[in-house]
Amino acid sequence: MNSVLQFSDQIYCLPVVHGSGDFAIQVRETMLAQKFDCVALPLPESFRTHVEAGVRHLPTVSMVVQPETAPTASTWTPEGESESENIASYVPIDPCQPAIQAIRVALQERIPRQYIDLEVEDFEITTGVLPDPYALKRVKIEQFAAAVVPESRRPERDQHRARIEWMARSLRELEKKHSAILFVCSVLDWIWIRDAYRSQEFRLAEPEAVYETEIFRVDPRTLVFVLEELPFITSLYERSRLTLDLDDNLSIDGVKELLFESRKRYVDEHGQKGRRISPLTMRSMLKYIRNLSLIERRLTPDLYTLITAAKQIGGDLFAISLAETAREYEFKESLPYGDLKMSIGRGEFPNGDIFHLKSRLAGQPVTWRTCELRNKPPEIDKQSWAMKWNPFSHCSWPPEDVAIERFRTHVKDRALAMLGNDLARVEKFTSSIKDGIDIRETLRNWHTGELYVKENPPSRGTLDCVIMLFDSPADPRDYPWRITWHAEHQDESTLSFYATPFENEFVGPGIAMSTYGGAMFLFPPRPIPDIWQDRRFDSVDTLEERLLIAACYHSNERHIALLSHSPPGIAWRRIAKRSGKRLIHLPLAGFSSETIQKLKMFHVLNGRQVRTYAEHFIRKA
Repeated sequence: MNSVLQFSDQIYCLPVVHGSGDFAIQVRETMLAQKFDCVALPLPESFRTHVEAGVRHLPTVSMVVQPETAPTASTWTPEGESESENIASYVPIDPCQPAIQAIRVALQERIPRQYIDLEVEDFEITTGVLPDPYALKRVKIEQFAAAVVPESRRPERDQHRARIEWMARSLRELEKKHSAILFVCSVLDWIWIRDAYRSQEFRLAEPEAVYETEIFRVDPRTLVFVLEELPFITSLYERSRLTLDLDDNLSIDGVKELLFESRKRYVDEHGQKGRRISPLTMRSMLKYIRNLSLIERRLTPDLYTLITAAKQIGGDLFAISLAETAREYEFKESLPYGDLKMSIGRGEFPNGDIFHLKSRLAGQPVTWRTCELRNKPPEIDKQSWAMKWNPFSHCSWPPEDVAIERFRTHVKDRALAMLGNDLARVEKFTSSIKDGIDIRETLRNWHTGELYVKENPPSRGTLDCVIMLFDSPADPRDYPWRITWHAEHQDESTLSFYATPFENEFVGPGIAMSTYGGAMFLFPPRPIPDIWQDRRFDSVDTLEERLLIAACYHSNERHIALLSHSPPGIAWRRIAKRSGKRLIHLPLAGFSSETIQKLKMFHVLNGRQVRTYAEHFIRKA
């Protein structure tokens, strides 16, 4: 027991940051490592009954509320009905609150509890910017408390001074009855309480008359406005408590667990339509989270930092999945009390009364910031858009056309480069390195001391047809939409593809989304019959082979570029050979999986007029 935090031989002070899971663990370890015969708490006596009742109901989160004004009815104004200015203070029964943890352990160890704060009718919140509690992993509690002292301002408000003096005087009274007292208080107040305790200059403050307290269960959907830690991480603390697992590093490990669980739910919900969140992507996201946290001068990230990083790295849908996962709390048992719905600084009681609420255990100051995320539209809107859809007016979205055409050009250039590699020549170095040193041949002849260079002659011929098979072998039941689209201008290809039905995924009025299974591009564009209705191609059975035989028929060049997971088999090469064509295979693994995933998803617009507002509804996963 360090003398810095000792008020006397009988009183040991434990300064805490309210709402911190790390400090809650510190309180538990201190109480279990040493013997105390009394725990003093920074709460008034009027909260005792309901606070301890709420602690016994943990891990279900509840709230003890003490009104400061009598509930009044709403008043009418010319602008409409306005809410009454009902005010109340509350104590959150939060498993990550150090004071609540002290009560919890004291109840289990049968240690007497003393509530020594002053009864005040109008509670004034005292808070300030504090170091990140994660620093406790590297520094001792007395070092943390001492580091905060230079930034702690002497109490200026009368109520704050009166409360400090009352708690100091109460500690003087307690040490007459107990020999080992643990005093849990705010890290901002401990030095001033110690000064008042030692000076013994106590003013004659009198407790004020207060209203009776009430206890409510917090609506699980609004726990994010009550718990200082994220509800998901608070669940991890409670789960570790039940399973007797280590929880001393959950403030960081919990963030990783949150990301992994968000990824799992994201994949379960969106499947192939979502981005691939690979381990490399997760690594980049964690690095980005670390950098954002350092910019904010924090050691651990807050919810805004997590969502911002998830949006930038994984897209809007992954950020939404993370936000929904972060606010979920595992323990939602019903209690014999009404449910209180919380929001930012306000709460709605079960009877409908709305109160402005002030926390008696306020932690770090909270700043609420906005982050725009485009969520999936509600089902009722999708049904409305489906009913208004005109089946005789379809067009594409130009930004996606530009992206897929650029990718087609890139695939064509790669195929031509591969075609030229077959004609490369290797010779001894004389006077020019030509197209570069051939490392392989030079190493083979290392014993001769000769250098070998390579020469890539210009590619012979061109390509006017590219086939992209994103899903092969394709199940025809998954891709019932098969169509040929003609180019709108000379910079677009003639496109034949099979895709998922767009009628199943409306994202906006006159905007639907589909996913390519496979596509054939002819450039320069030319008018061709719909290959899916052309009976000349009925000799094949699969969707891929129909694209292939159509490409062999309509292509004017000898070579056809084929982008797919696996190289073409004997049957496909036989189809090409019968038409006098040759397939140049490019593996999909040679391209970015994220790029492929973005290109696979495209939007169908119900008329060109929809292009004027489509960007407000279209978002990439």
